[in-house]
Amino acid sequence: MEIDVLGPPYERHTIDLGSDDEGAVVATLVRRRAATPSRRAVLYVHGFVDYFFQTHLADFFVERGWDFYALDLRKYGRSLLPHQTPNFARSLTDYFPELDESARIIREQDGHDQLLVAGHSTGGLITSLWAHARQGQGLVDGLFLNSPFFDFNVPWLVKRPLMAATIAATRRTPYRIVPMASLGLYGQSLHTDHHGEWTYDLAWKPVLGFPVTTGWLEAIRRGQQRLRAGLGIDVPVMVACSTRTFKGRAWHEDLRVTDSVLDVEHIVRWAPRLGPRVTIARFDGGMHDLMLSGKEVRVEVFRELARWVDAFVPPVGTPEVDVPPAPEDNVALEDPVVESGEKRE
Repeated sequence: MEIDVLGPPYERHTIDLGSDDEGAVVATLVRRRAATPSRRAVLYVHGFVDYFFQTHLADFFVERGWDFYALDLRKYGRSLLPHQTPNFARSLTDYFPELDESARIIREQDGHDQLLVAGHSTGGLITSLWAHARQGQGLVDGLFLNSPFFDFNVPWLVKRPLMAATIAATRRTPYRIVPMASLGLYGQSLHTDHHGEWTYDLAWKPVLGFPVTTGWLEAIRRGQQRLRAGLGIDVPVMVACSTRTFKGRAWHEDLRVTDSVLDVEHIVRWAPRLGPRVTIARFDGGMHDLMLSGKEVRVEVFRELARWVDAFVPPVGTPEVDVPPAPEDNVALEDPVVESGEKRE
């Protein structure tokens, strides 16, 4: 590994993923070791228009004796190459190779026997699908989802025609830009150049976001459909989100204390579809990325995360917490997809 852009003690390793229709493809695994040798590791996966820069998240785990890793997915952040369309993917399974390789490096090369995966927003959706696909292989010991992207934050009557049009266009023109609302308000609530407290690379995480393409939109739609049909993740899952969604279209101080990207009720609605052991935690005053919320909220999020990890992802060899069996009426994996706003018969 070489020194990362964050400087010591952060290191990074480039994962060669071959090429696609745009050319060479890479992903980037960032590592920070705990002060003393550890057999426990956490792997963080960012969201859309994002990359790893939240060093206070690494601080939290390292101080608790975990080695910390973060993955900049292909065409994001450290992994974005000049010839590529930022954040583009045709399928969320495209990201599975870098997740597989990261898990291999963490477990086999670096010698860890326990892995907690943490995913934010789109990263929460991707890691959920990956954990389901890799169930039974012993790769993942727990899953922490920070405001996962389980549904589009648009009215159902708008979403259905939009998705129908996207499906029709995506096979012919996957790189076509879809007119959508800007992420500008959320960006303004985060960055120090505007109303926020955070500094990060605006080339990798621009305030106005990157354009949304039909191919990416369809990839997200298919991934969300799969999740809402029911997954079988076989490890404990913690789903965390805010208590409120911002509904405005202009700057307001509420942007500092609400999720201005997703509808938090969607997150809570679909979380039980992940598997039989799901804990839901909601935080008043939380922003979309809970780790970038105000200090008091961050303290509360870290407190609850620590309690959950201690209870459900204890060190190897510690007796597991007894979990009651899942209700018999849990949604089966073969159940039909249910779109938001539709009723099950």
